[in-house]
Amino acid sequence: MGDNIRPALYQAEYETVLANDPQAPATETVRIAGKYCESGDILSYHQALPATKPGDVLAMLDTGAYGYAMASNYNRNPRPAVVFVENGHAQEVVKRETWSDMARLDQDYNL
Repeated sequence: MGDNIRPALYQAEYETVLANDPQAPATETVRIAGKYCESGDILSYHQALPATKPGDVLAMLDTGAYGYAMASNYNRNPRPAVVFVENGHAQEVVKRETWSDMARLDQDYNL
């Protein structure tokens, strides 16, 4: 939801693959949930994937031009990095947000 709100807002659907073997044949259909404990944080309702195990990394392809622009710090989570990939070359164009980045505007307060 904070990283890509489009599935919750517009029912956007994206192809997802196993990052270390994107050509692996699908063996099951799964639901992919995001990291937030919210009923709306479903990234894919019916995604065909090979069998996965804890620790596997999924890559969600072509998530739209406005993912970062629509990202938020919902539940005080930092925004992800932005990486452009073309012709086998990857380049980070926006660094991952840190806790320090998020807290830099916070003020001390006294009651």
